[in-house]
Amino acid sequence: MQTISKETRAGLVEGEFDPKFKGVVDAFIENFETRDEVGAAHAITLEGKTVVDIWGGRKAVDGEAWTRDTVSIVFSCTKGATAICAHMLADRGLLDLDAPVAKYWPEFAVNGKEEAVVSMMLDHSVGVPHLRAKVKDGGYYDYDYMIDLVAREAPFWQPGTRNGYHGVSFAWTVGEIVHRAAKKRLGAFFRDEVARPLGIDFQIGLPEADEHRVAPMIYAVPDEATMKSKFTQAVIKDPQSASALFLGNNGNANFNSRECHASEIGSANGISNGRGLAGLYAPLANGGGKLVSKDTLARMGRVAMATHEDATLLIPTRFALGFMKSMDNRKVENARGMSVILSDAAFGHVGMGGSIGFADPEARMSFGYNMNKMGNGILVNDRCQSLIDEAYRALGYRSNQSGVWAL
Repeated sequence: MQTISKETRAGLVEGEFDPKFKGVVDAFIENFETRDEVGAAHAITLEGKTVVDIWGGRKAVDGEAWTRDTVSIVFSCTKGATAICAHMLADRGLLDLDAPVAKYWPEFAVNGKEEAVVSMMLDHSVGVPHLRAKVKDGGYYDYDYMIDLVAREAPFWQPGTRNGYHGVSFAWTVGEIVHRAAKKRLGAFFRDEVARPLGIDFQIGLPEADEHRVAPMIYAVPDEATMKSKFTQAVIKDPQSASALFLGNNGNANFNSRECHASEIGSANGISNGRGLAGLYAPLANGGGKLVSKDTLARMGRVAMATHEDATLLIPTRFALGFMKSMDNRKVENARGMSVILSDAAFGHVGMGGSIGFADPEARMSFGYNMNKMGNGILVNDRCQSLIDEAYRALGYRSNQSGVWAL
């Protein structure tokens, strides 16, 4: 392993890396020099061993240095952590993904959701992409309040007949199924059964003692391409659309607040860094490890739902059960920042603004990246994708022109 200590426009970049992955490190530095990165961390494991562990920049523009232990909210990367918990319970025989939701959560099986099955919650087809009723101020921080709202919500479509990204409601659909099956709330189950055994820095419900380590998110200013996207236009023109409700009906949640960090939002408020994200997926890149069996791992990585137009995001999407697969929307009109190009075997989850964690069982690689300056678009931006691209090139992958990285 080689060490790096290099000054950039945004601050010092530090860490260590296997020389084979020098292209990844160069791309990470380039993000600070030319792509307006402020602070970030990135890690890769290969066959269970760390081959990249780098970080740099600042926790805020002109703020203090981003250090090895700096963390940030990783938004929807949290969904991957929540999905892992559900699959672990399935692997232990405590949760049947093909069973009716009513078996575990009878209060949910009302108002047109009576026939919903558990897997529909994981693949975003259960029909509750958000809530029509106005969420009270601070509602996202009140778990029992949100569970009740979600349970009573009438579906936007017949469950299982199509899919639409459950951008925030995933926290309470899948999160409550985990709670019912495990007899323990999601945040505690993840801490006790995943994060602590793996020794990773990833929390859903941050203790106050760790708040000082958090780099606040710097929100993106929508650019012209973002404003022209089908998703943004739906938000503007149809306030009752799933797109608009997902983006705006949030009870004035402040994701930079201590109150938000402390709560349990299993779709959106996980706190981690590149090392934690890569560590989360390392067992899944290497046969399942202590998390799940090989059979469960095979199901986790398989496409479960795909569509030409996601009912919420209004772009083509591909999902496994709780995870994103490679999504190539580079040729879709007005869809910049709405792709994530992985290998066909890879699965994981993007976080709003451009963070990501994923496993590639074929390459035996896990990958994690977080940052504090969010990019435009729904999926990853060029900062994150450049790191993914260089990682695959380092492993001898030839091209991503087919929509996935291929050997």
